[in-house]
Amino acid sequence: MLGWFKKKFKKQDDTAPEKDAVIDELRTDTPFPEQEQLEKDVQAETEQTSPADDEDLPGEVLEPVADSATQVTEDIRQVTAEEIVLDATLNESAAQKILKKPENGETKEKKKSLFARLTERLSKTRESFTYQLDTLFLGKKVIDAEMLDDLEEILITADLGVETAMELIEYARRQVKHKELSDPSSLKKALKNKIKDFITGNESDATLVMPDTGPFVIMVIGVNGVGKTTTIGKIAHKFQRAGNSVMLVAADTFRAAAVSQLKIWGERNKIEVVAHKEGADPSSVVFDALGIALAKKIDVVLVDTAGRLHTNLNLIEELKKIKRVMGKKLDGAPHEVMLVIDATTGQNGISQAKLFNEAVGVTGITLTKLDGTSKGGIVANICRGMDIPIRFIGIGEQIDDLRDFNAEEFVEALFQGRNN
Repeated sequence: MLGWFKKKFKKQDDTAPEKDAVIDELRTDTPFPEQEQLEKDVQAETEQTSPADDEDLPGEVLEPVADSATQVTEDIRQVTAEEIVLDATLNESAAQKILKKPENGETKEKKKSLFARLTERLSKTRESFTYQLDTLFLGKKVIDAEMLDDLEEILITADLGVETAMELIEYARRQVKHKELSDPSSLKKALKNKIKDFITGNESDATLVMPDTGPFVIMVIGVNGVGKTTTIGKIAHKFQRAGNSVMLVAADTFRAAAVSQLKIWGERNKIEVVAHKEGADPSSVVFDALGIALAKKIDVVLVDTAGRLHTNLNLIEELKKIKRVMGKKLDGAPHEVMLVIDATTGQNGISQAKLFNEAVGVTGITLTKLDGTSKGGIVANICRGMDIPIRFIGIGEQIDDLRDFNAEEFVEALFQGRNN
């Protein structure tokens, strides 16, 4: 699963310095050495130029050289990283300094900071899971029946689910019986590896493939209040950063604020939003939007659908209709049916995934609000119990807080101890 977005849609190097950051550096009021030398050279030429020399150039109005030097300085400060023109007086080392890309150390530092942010945002889950494991194992020398009973309770409380918890306990008992586990520290490591196996088990089927022709259509579904519209705005931002043109479709025509909320995201990302009047048939909105996307050769279309309970059969039938209309207008659409689940709902999220999957065939999951829950174990439960990959996880309210899901990174962050 890791890299589905980067491999298929990425058109620019994330490790490159941010454009604004470069501009800010160039606009600093502190001159760099080459700039100072340039000003000195210009000043020296000014002093060597006599009035007689100027008189030999009839009809030409010469600007004060000092002002020219100031203008050169301002020009250097204002240009962007892509538009820098190297003056003949700027030596090669100065140019390299301005245009340089981050060193490997800088890239590693960026990755480290992203991991630290993920670790911080999973703190509530760690408190109900990892820290309790550490407390359970603290000072213990052997793995006994009482420890395994307490471990089972911790696993269930962390919302790993009864079946997942029981499988982990049975795995631990077998390992102890065969003397492959001898102490609590080795048990914690074994649990970590087993949970990682659960989460990485369906990664191989997670790569999305862009269609040969026409837009890539993502139909976003879920129950009320899970954050579908916000998720759409953040996903749109990701595609834009990868160099793709994006269109948003307001197929939630029943909730009064839904269209307005989507338009706000459209304005924020400078993306076109296709919408009809309130109460319109969602299928007709989608049909018209796909026609516009085809005509304008849009790369990605994100369709926002109305929130509905997974147990409401009439509304589920409406989802099926929307999906059928997409397929008639554009062969193969929707290419992705993205189910958004609120991680704070815990095991109820599993029920949602199963019923939506039976109705419309879910192909990917986004888990939101992981930063506000102690039930992060739902990730392992979804991956173990369903053959549906997790595409994204939401760990905050900022536009960049929707992260590509990385199984190994998630497990490492989850198992960070207090002293790490």
